[in-house]
Amino acid sequence: MNEYDFTLKFNLQNSQTDPNDYVEQLHESGCDDALIGVGEKGRIALNFIRQASSAYEAIKSAITDVKKVIPHATLIEATPDLVGLTDAAKILGCTRQNIRNLIVKSELGPPIPIYKGTPSIWHLAEILIWLRENKTYSIDDSLLEIAKTNMGFNTARSWQKVEPDIQENIKALVV
Repeated sequence: MNEYDFTLKFNLQNSQTDPNDYVEQLHESGCDDALIGVGEKGRIALNFIRQASSAYEAIKSAITDVKKVIPHATLIEATPDLVGLTDAAKILGCTRQNIRNLIVKSELGPPIPIYKGTPSIWHLAEILIWLRENKTYSIDDSLLEIAKTNMGFNTARSWQKVEPDIQENIKALVV
């Protein structure tokens, strides 16, 4: 069993719902390994440190536990996944300047940001893989696994928004 640290953010069906109404129920129904954030009406976030056989199993069981209490909750985002240089540096325990020098100034085919701007944004998994393979950084296997799995959940969530009749056409164009 590995330990996975991740956050799940949910939208509640009614935007006026006070998420505090669910805190005790969530704790009792299996989310006792999570810190629950309730700062905004209609939204709830849970930061889990969960033991499981895989990152997927950890996230799947966490979503299942949340949906037992809040069946109509919609997953907004699983983190860590989308990161800027500052976020990546914090996760890796180094400075933003260090990560910037590694990624932005590298000639070794650094990971391509999913958004190039101020700030640019990457999938954390792609940064971690690149650092491991090209810069021989020691990357925690559980962190890499959770970042890859979260990327999958977030990508799947976004893909659901694409109209089914054009999904195949899009797949053919981006391959």
